[in-house]
Amino acid sequence: MRYPQGGGLTPERQAFRERIRLEAAERFAAGVSNAEVAKDLRVSVRSVRSVQRWRRAWHSAGVEGLGSAGPVSRPKLSEALFSVLEQELVKGPVAHGWPDQTWTLSRIKTLLGRRFHKSMTLSAIARMLHRHGFSHQVPARRAVERDEEAVAGWVEETWPQAEGPWRRSTPGSSSRTKPASR
Repeated sequence: MRYPQGGGLTPERQAFRERIRLEAAERFAAGVSNAEVAKDLRVSVRSVRSVQRWRRAWHSAGVEGLGSAGPVSRPKLSEALFSVLEQELVKGPVAHGWPDQTWTLSRIKTLLGRRFHKSMTLSAIARMLHRHGFSHQVPARRAVERDEEAVAGWVEETWPQAEGPWRRSTPGSSSRTKPASR
């Protein structure tokens, strides 16, 4: 259920981007233009706006203004609470009162409300689980009572009759304006 890649930027990638901004600050101090900074640092032409933003931050706050500000928002669940949630998920849905062993986003939302008194949207829950390495799983199920011979007979005999003919009895038209095409 877990995979090694988390979502978002890795710490190495965040550090790399911060190094680029700090190199830009050195060039700003030397009086280099925004376009030249973008060219020297090999950022895209669209990133000239980013270089302008970096220069404004450098003017207002100095080199400290170009440092990484961290994630955009704080997570609703801390790492400690998420580890508790993970333990609850391992127990399974039956332990929490559901009739089967299938975790759905709505069930996890209910569990978050019951256990932590937190409310999150289903998409936020999906992103949080993805960030922590969870992926969705679809079980491959077959009914125990399934009769393979009956299924094969139905596919060969009943389905062709229910499906109907593949071709029209008269030629059609691809034009939407002709009545014959409807």
